[in-house]
Amino acid sequence: GVVAIMGLSWIYAIWGNTGVLEGLFFGLKAAVLAIVVQAVIRIGSRALKNGTMIGIAVASFIAIFFFGVPFPIIILTAAVAGYLGARAGLTAFRGSGGHGKMGGMQVEDADTLLGEGTPDHTRVSAGWAARISVVFLGLWLVPVAALFLFLGPQNVFSQIAGFFSVMAVVTFGGAYAVLAYVAQQAVETYGWLAPGEMLDGLGMAETTPGPLIMVTQFVGFMGALREAGSLPPMLAATLGGLLTTWVTFVPCFLWIFLGAPFIERLRDNHALSAALTAVTAAVVGVILNLALWFGLHVLFGQLRPMTGFGLDLDWPVWSTLDLAALALVAVAIVAVFRLKLSAVTVLAICAFAGLALRLA
Repeated sequence: GVVAIMGLSWIYAIWGNTGVLEGLFFGLKAAVLAIVVQAVIRIGSRALKNGTMIGIAVASFIAIFFFGVPFPIIILTAAVAGYLGARAGLTAFRGSGGHGKMGGMQVEDADTLLGEGTPDHTRVSAGWAARISVVFLGLWLVPVAALFLFLGPQNVFSQIAGFFSVMAVVTFGGAYAVLAYVAQQAVETYGWLAPGEMLDGLGMAETTPGPLIMVTQFVGFMGALREAGSLPPMLAATLGGLLTTWVTFVPCFLWIFLGAPFIERLRDNHALSAALTAVTAAVVGVILNLALWFGLHVLFGQLRPMTGFGLDLDWPVWSTLDLAALALVAVAIVAVFRLKLSAVTVLAICAFAGLALRLA
């Protein structure tokens, strides 16, 4: 995934404005919009089981779309609401319970054949957790601290390291949820890339091997390309992309190695389960915001900012509606929801349709 995204990022940076690539990405954007809408429906059907969860999803959508509330604050608020709701005994926040239950009694792996013969030195301990923390925190934070120390906080590499480190900490709800936060910050706050380029990056990530979150590598690549300073632009872009990947994934390995051994003990913690349930509901609203954000930038050539009374949103200029894009989105939606075609097939159909429209 890293190599594929890096190669495509180079191609995009050099030839992105040519007719062929512009046409392919024009079609990919329509397909990606349909796929994101499908993700909203799929996750919502699983997460929104009662009126309270629907209310959390609606509140998170309103907060991020209309008022620009940052993704981490939405996640933290939902988690606290779920935790307090469970502690208060509210039925809407009750988790389904641990999946390791048998006859009302939880059975730990260590008490079954899975744990038989496990050497004492391999069991979880404070010393083991400390060693894991030191190793991964060093791999993660030492490079970040060095960048801030030697280059300063305003340098693009320091900003990339700092922002994507924060993103890795608040990565809840999968790539689509986090991408709303990335788009909000990378496009509007840092100005690393334009909305259309963010859409191109997501289309790129959808068509390559590896997790969808690899789109962050493209964001870091473009950010460093635009603010290369004294470095050759393509070298700076490559370093920016690799730095983004490093600070995105190393913290995730820390959470896996440090947290996984304790998951068994947390299975039956209803308060924590309720917190995660509320977070999942909030994520539905966040992904809906992502779908609407993508849709506005795919279908309209111009958006008008609306502010005042706490509002912070973009509203379409209706006269700039792109009818060709609307037709492609309609084709993609029919292919996804009616014909049940695979994502790869939909992406291919829309890419070549977009190319045909652009070259016609």
